[in-house]
Amino acid sequence: MANGQKHSIKELNNILMLKSMTGYGVSNIESESINVTVEIKTLNSKFLDIYCRIPRQFSEREIEIRNLITQSLERGKVEFTLTVQPVGKTVASTSVNRLLVSAYYQDLAATAAELAMEPDKTELLRIALQMPNAYNNETIDDSGKENDWSQIKVAVMEALRKCTVFREQEGKMTSDKFEEYIRTIQTHLDAVSEQDKLRIPAVRERLEKQVRELLSDDNFDPNRFEQELIYYVEKFDISEEKIRLANHLTYFLETMKTAESNGKKLNFIAQEIGREINTIGSKANDVAIQHLVVQMKDELEKIKEQTMNII
Repeated sequence: MANGQKHSIKELNNILMLKSMTGYGVSNIESESINVTVEIKTLNSKFLDIYCRIPRQFSEREIEIRNLITQSLERGKVEFTLTVQPVGKTVASTSVNRLLVSAYYQDLAATAAELAMEPDKTELLRIALQMPNAYNNETIDDSGKENDWSQIKVAVMEALRKCTVFREQEGKMTSDKFEEYIRTIQTHLDAVSEQDKLRIPAVRERLEKQVRELLSDDNFDPNRFEQELIYYVEKFDISEEKIRLANHLTYFLETMKTAESNGKKLNFIAQEIGREINTIGSKANDVAIQHLVVQMKDELEKIKEQTMNII
């Protein structure tokens, strides 16, 4: 940590929690004029990707809505749906576009006359009403629109709050999973240390045998012997890797409880953990340790997958 201090696991649990990109929030508010429903769904994404479904009469508020979403949700794929229904004596939000429908009707009638047909007038009107833009989907009376927007904004903020709470709850469950995976890797690392104690005598015996063969060789080269010895010591020694891996595991737990924690940073630490695990596996040259390495890798893949869904 920045100040060099270490927290106990119990203390870490009482600090900050991760926040998932998976979330859901819905709110409903009814006033004298409208019934408002706001639904927000979020999924993981590298960036903040917002898709809005907004009634046409409030389309000019989309930028403001996007700003509210950006301030609250930070990152992820966001599906925002706003539904507004009039209540009481509110003027209907859909009306017939009379001028356009009349033009459609006249054109249909003229076309029928040119074809020497005598269509039913009701049928002509029905066809005209089915033509494009035959209806105005906007509220005729906009006198209370500002007040309606105030109600809508309250509903938006409430849905965002619920979505954030959902994300925090998902983040808490993910955090618990991370701790479980890290502790499992630590358990396997402890087993590696125990197996390493049994491995060292076998390595020593192998080195001694090779040394005897070199000494009995008439072409024995002291310089080459020294190089070979250094090579084998470095090749088989996993002490530093075990220390670094243990430090990375601790750092992962500490980082995910700090304000700097995010999915990208945790994924980076996971990559460092994987590097040490791979090195242990390649240097150990021991079947039992190889099996433990495979199990550690399995837990690490779970961690990497989960970090993709953290903000």
